[in-house]
Amino acid sequence: MAATLSSPTQLLPLELVDKCIGSRIHIIMRNDKEVVGTLLGFDDYVNMVLEDVTEFESTAEGRRVTKLDQILLNGNNITMLVPGGEGPES
Repeated sequence: MAATLSSPTQLLPLELVDKCIGSRIHIIMRNDKEVVGTLLGFDDYVNMVLEDVTEFESTAEGRRVTKLDQILLNGNNITMLVPGGEGPES
């Protein structure tokens, strides 16, 4: 019975985020923003440091795209993480 409780294929959420360090990640935020960048690091609260960032924001005028060198994201505003994602389709 103990073997069924600790499966070797089980992957915890922070372990998955840790595997994404150094690769591209697509992040969907709470406030109609999406961010794509290379993950440099994160903490226990999933605050993230990203580089080579593209920010997509939906506005009344349409989609605004902003390029940034490096950012720090607050983990409280993250809705979804997509490892290897390249952003919203046009």
